[in-house]
This record gives sequence, C-alpha cells and structure tokens, in this order.
Amino acid sequence: MSQVRPAAARSRPSRHPQYAWETLSDDQLLSLRFCDLKLTIDGTDLEQAIDRLYRELATRSIRFRPHCWLAQEWFSPDGIPGIAIPFYLAHRRLMSIERRFMREVEGGNRNWLMRILRHEAGHAIDSAYRLRRRRVWREVFGPASLPYPDTYRPRPGSRRFVQHLGSWYAQAHPTEDFAETFAVWLKPNSAWRREYRGWPAYAKLEYIDGLAAQIGDAKPPVTDRTHIEDIADEAGTLRQHYEKKLARYRMPRRSGADELLLKIFTATPRRASAPKAASVLRELRNPLRQQFVRAGAFSEYLVHQVLRLMIERCESQNLYLRGSRRELKPHLIWVIARLAESYEERQLPRVAL
Repeated sequence: MSQVRPAAARSRPSRHPQYAWETLSDDQLLSLRFCDLKLTIDGTDLEQAIDRLYRELATRSIRFRPHCWLAQEWFSPDGIPGIAIPFYLAHRRLMSIERRFMREVEGGNRNWLMRILRHEAGHAIDSAYRLRRRRVWREVFGPASLPYPDTYRPRPGSRRFVQHLGSWYAQAHPTEDFAETFAVWLKPNSAWRREYRGWPAYAKLEYIDGLAAQIGDAKPPVTDRTHIEDIADEAGTLRQHYEKKLARYRMPRRSGADELLLKIFTATPRRASAPKAASVLRELRNPLRQQFVRAGAFSEYLVHQVLRLMIERCESQNLYLRGSRRELKPHLIWVIARLAESYEERQLPRVAL
C-alpha cells in the first residue's frame, strides 16, 4: 500500500481560523479523524453552488431538490435522492491536501463543480421518481439492472451518448447515460438542440425534456433524507483515506510497460547522437499530460503516474530514440493510453445498484 508522507512544514494560518485544525501541520491534520473536522456546508462556496443547482431546477420547473451532505467521495446512493459531496470541497486547506496527493481536485473550480452537481442531480432525480422502473426509460437508456462495471472501454466516436464529464461516462452504464444526459439538458442556456442535432443521443435529450414536463410539479414518491457515509460519523483518519485512495491506482506490470516502450524506443541506437528516451519523455511530459487531461480520457493523476513509470523504465533499460521526433508523439500517445487502461481504468461515480 502506498504510504502517505506529507511535508512536515506548517501552512500559514488564516487571520481568523474557522477551525482549530487550520493551524496544524499537514502531518498533524492527516492524523485527525473525519468526525473531528466538524465540517459543514453552511457558509461555504458549496452552499452557493447547491443553491445555484436548485435555481436551475426551478428554472426548468422541477419541484425536486436533492439534499446534500459531506462524504469522502462523490456519489448518489440508489434509493436515496441526495448527493454526497467530497469533504475537501468544504475548505481550501483540505483542497490543497487533495491536490497534493491526487494531483487534482475533482470539482475544484466553479464550472467543474456545477457539472458534477448536475450529473449527481440526475442520479438523485432517478431515485426520487423511480424513473428506471418505467418501461420507456428502459427502452431509451437500457435496463438499470445491468451489472455496474469496475472498468469500461469507451467508444470515443460514438454519437449515441452525450459528452459531459469526460471519460465518456455516459457509456459506462444506463444510469450514467441518464445522469449525463440530464446534466447536459439541465445546464442553463444549453445548446443541446443545436449541438446534438443528428446524433442518436438527441432522442435521449428529447425524452428528458418531455419527462421533466411530466414530473416537474409532482411530489417525488421517494423522500428519504438519509445521509450515507456522512463524514460526521466517520472515525477513520485522513491519512487512512489517502492511503486507500492511492492504493486503488495499481501500477501496470513493468514487463508490460517494457514491451510497449521497446516498440518506439531502442536499447541499441544506430547513431551515437540518438537522444536518451528518458530525456525526450521529460521534455514532452507536460504537453502530453495536458493533452490527455483536455481530452478527458484519464485523470491527471493517472497520466502522471504512467509517464513517471515510462521514464523510470526508459532509464532502467537505457533506451534511446529509435526514429525521428516528428513521428514520436502519436506513438507515445498510444503507449500512454495502453498503459493507463491497464490500471483500474476509471473510478466511476458510485451508485449502489
């Protein structure tokens, strides 16, 4: 298991700390239990974002309002029409801890946060009105009873699904397809009629448009306000949380990485001036990582780990550039994608089916 070894330096305290733990060192903070953080959504940017979500629902004449609470991860539990929001989004200090270990903060800016909230609201509204039980819902999206996959292999060129959160989540499962389609439809001033015209996914958006008119003012039959895995009840520490989270990303076998790298690099260069493969990778590391992050296929953390492994193996095997730099980049993109897929490919939003 990966060991969390945070920097021992103390962060600069704010002028008026809201919580006593804000002045602790990172090491001390990671030793705290979740329940000792005493975090709340009230008075935070999260509260404003949730209010914005409620206004968006009201604009669409939807009566339903999902309740929200703080948990360790994003998820919407089946049967409970609410949204669990990661704890770190309730405080900037905790966001910095998340970024240090995971290299990104899921929902860490306003646009990203609203995209995820709209997606999770789709799951919650599915539970609130028991939509997946409807015959037409199953005909449009597929049976929700299908096994929920740990991983999936997307088809980036498919027009049967909307594109919203990245990683082509809509292709993972019928419930994700619905949530992603709902999120695209809900977005203020959404241009879905223009952007998806001619796509098979257009019929799904039209279905949601009609569905919203049917259920808009109806009282949801499911009104359970339970908080699942609320951090206020969690006795585990932040350190244990990050050790488990980092352990989910298993590195691919070194032998598998070596085999792929030898397709584009060589241990016996034809010319003495051939650059070292590790040096070339270090030079291209940032633009390659940015390209993958923009595409939304893999998380920044995952791409970072793959590139680190590639550099390590190139150094270990003393590999050199085989051909020209001009032809290298598409081959590198292919290798990175293959290695990334050999991880636990994508951590999907959790929905207890």
